[in-house]
Amino acid sequence: MLGLFGTLNLATRSLSTQRQGTEVAGHNLANVNNPAYARQRLTLTTGVTVPDTLGPQGTGAEAVSIVQLRNALLDRQILGEAAVIGSLESQQRTLEYAQTNLGQLIDRQTSGAEGAASSGGVGGQHGLAEEMSSLFNSFQSLSTNPTSTAERQVLLLKAQTVATQFNQVSTRLGELNNLLNESLSVDVESANRMITEIAQLNEQIISVEVGGAVANDLRDIRQQRLEELGKLVKVDTVGSAAGSIDLSIDGVAMTSGRDVLEQLEVYDPGTGQLGIRARSAGTPLTLTGGSIQGTMESRDGALATLRSEVNTIAANLITEVNAVHSRGFSLSGTTGASFFTGTGSANIQVNATLLADPNLIQASSVAGANGNNEVVLELAQLASRKIAALGDQTFGHAYGQTVAKLGQSLASVTTQIDNQNNVDEMLKRQRDSFSGVSLDEEMTDLIKFQKAFEASARLVSIVDEMLDVVIGMKR
Repeated sequence: MLGLFGTLNLATRSLSTQRQGTEVAGHNLANVNNPAYARQRLTLTTGVTVPDTLGPQGTGAEAVSIVQLRNALLDRQILGEAAVIGSLESQQRTLEYAQTNLGQLIDRQTSGAEGAASSGGVGGQHGLAEEMSSLFNSFQSLSTNPTSTAERQVLLLKAQTVATQFNQVSTRLGELNNLLNESLSVDVESANRMITEIAQLNEQIISVEVGGAVANDLRDIRQQRLEELGKLVKVDTVGSAAGSIDLSIDGVAMTSGRDVLEQLEVYDPGTGQLGIRARSAGTPLTLTGGSIQGTMESRDGALATLRSEVNTIAANLITEVNAVHSRGFSLSGTTGASFFTGTGSANIQVNATLLADPNLIQASSVAGANGNNEVVLELAQLASRKIAALGDQTFGHAYGQTVAKLGQSLASVTTQIDNQNNVDEMLKRQRDSFSGVSLDEEMTDLIKFQKAFEASARLVSIVDEMLDVVIGMKR
C-alpha cells in the first residue's frame, strides 16, 4: 500500500517525468530548422509495483532514456549517394569551365557528335571554328587577286588571329588543368580536417556513453560531418559497440575509435597530374566517388581529350598549310618558306618573315608568274579536304566534333545530376518523415506534457491537503 507519502512520491516523480518530456519537446522545436538534427523521444516506463492486499499496486511512471529517432539504413544510403553527387557536380564544374575557356558556343540543336560534325555543331562570332573558316576564306580571296598587297595583309591578320586563338585556348585549358590540381589539394585538406573531427567526435561520444547514456546531439553532428566528408571522397564505415564509427577509404583504415590512423595527401606520380595516396603508408588510392574523384576523372578524361584534340588540329593545320605553301613562290621568286611556325596549339605562330613582308607569301606555283594562284587556291581548298590524321575529317568538322563531344559530356553529366538529385531528395524526404521534427506533433506533445504536469501538481496539492487533515486529527 502506497499511503499518502507513497502517493506524494508518485506525484513528485510524475512532475519530474512530465518536465523532462516538456524539455525534450522544446529541444525538438528549437532544432526544427536544423537539417542535421534527428528528433528525440522520451522513453517512459511504469514504476516498480509494490504488494498490496488488493494486488500489486503501481508507483507511477519514470523516464528511462531519451531516444534518437534515426534509421541507420537511410543514413548509410544518403552517405553513399553523397559520394555520387559530389563526383558528378565536380565533373560538371570542370566541363563548364572547359566550355568557357574554349571560347566557343555549342549549338544545342545538333543531335550528337555526328550531327555536330556534319553541321559544324558550334557557333559564336570569335571562336576557333569561325576564325579557321575566315582563314580559308582569306586564302580564297587572295586567289582571286594573288598580287594584291591588301589581300595578303588581310590573310596574315586572319592567320595571326587563328594562331592567337589556338594559343589562348591552349593556355586557358592548361591553367584549368593546374587549377584542378590545386583544388585537389584544397579538397584533400578539407577531407583530412573532417576525418580528424570525426575521430574527435568518436572520443566525445565514447566518453558520454561509457555510463550507458546516448550522446544524441553528438551523433547528429558526426553524421553531418560524415555526409560532408562523403561528398569529398567515398568512405566506408563500420560502427562499434562503444559508439564510435571507423572510417576506411579504398580499404585503407583512416580512423579506429578515437584515433586517426591515416590521412590523405596529393602526390605527383611523375606525370604532373596529381594523384591521391595514404600519407603514412604511401599507398596510392583508387577513389570511386566524391568530388576529389570527380575532379581527377574529368581532368584526366574529358579535359585531357579536349586538350589533345585541339592540339592535334593545330598541329595538322601547321603541317598541311606548310606542305602546300612551301612549294609555292613569292612575288620576288623566293620559295621553301613555312607559313606557320611551331608544333601545336601552344606555340603556333605565323612566320615572322611573312609578317614583315606580305609579298613573301608564296601564292604562285611557278617562279616569276606573279598572277598565278594555284598554290593559294590549293591552300583555300584545304578547308574541304579530309585529313587522315583527323579521322578523315576536314578541319572544321574535326573541331566541330571536338566541341560537340565536350557539349555531350556536359549534357550527360547534367542529366545524371538531375537524376541523382531526385534520388537524394527522395531519400532525404524518407529520412525527414522518420527523423525530422514535426511542428504539429511537437506542439501536441508539448501540450500533453503540460497538462500532465498540471495534473501531477494538482495531485501533490491534494495529497498535501489530505496530510494536513490527518495531522490535524491528532491535535
